Amino acid sequence: MSWIVIVALILSGILVGFINTLAGGGTIISLSLLMFLGLPANIANGTYRIAATVQTIVAVGSFRKQKILDFKKGLVLGIPTVIGALLGAYIAIDLNAKVIEKAIAFAMLLMLFFIIYKPQKWLKGQQDLIEKKVSLFQYAIFFIIGVYGGFIHAGVGYLLLAGVVLSAGYDLVSANAIKNLIVLMYTPFTLVIFMISGCVNYEYGLIHSIGNILGAYIASKYAVTWGANFVRWVIVSVIILTTAQIFGLVNIKDFFYLALK
Repeated sequence: MSWIVIVALILSGILVGFINTLAGGGTIISLSLLMFLGLPANIANGTYRIAATVQTIVAVGSFRKQKILDFKKGLVLGIPTVIGALLGAYIAIDLNAKVIEKAIAFAMLLMLFFIIYKPQKWLKGQQDLIEKKVSLFQYAIFFIIGVYGGFIHAGVGYLLLAGVVLSAGYDLVSANAIKNLIVLMYTPFTLVIFMISGCVNYEYGLIHSIGNILGAYIASKYAVTWGANFVRWVIVSVIILTTAQIFGLVNIKDFFYLALK
């Protein structure tokens, strides 16, 4: 492996770890780079789960240390997500993800509308919802999100944020902490499934994880200081970039080609 590839994996990991910890959607960068480096889509999908696991360990530890993580509610919401993710990971081993990518792009655009149109729902918590017990409807929603997360992972952060904010009443900073806990709960299980199926490149995955750890630490450490409004605009920016990538308006692979040429 050349030093250029190592640097690219680490630097992109920093960016992805930062984006995924504060918002989501950074996985599209990882998948694009790994496929550009020659990995088939299913192996790139499995390889990234190494970085996703370690970055969420760092993020959850930092959020919990800052006492903004509602650990109990996160665990309850994470249980149906884990079950769904196991199903999604089994599906992902063989199926093409293009149709689901388009569906998630439309979901992102819808989320973008609500973030811009009614930002108060995202910037301020709703205590009445926070204090409510988790409903059967919420269990169903997070199970479905888990299926998607197990399937392809890219963009799952947006769905989890929407679920935690809109159905559970948390502001964006607190929701990010819960989101990272939920991802940490299911990602190791999906990683094992990809490992058993031979869909993991350990060399690329571990090197990429170095950058993810740094990015996750920076994002989780300063999320509270920067506040929910900053997180909101990070999400807006990444949604625009991610949907543009999915619809073919931009191509992150071309960026890697020019950078590594």
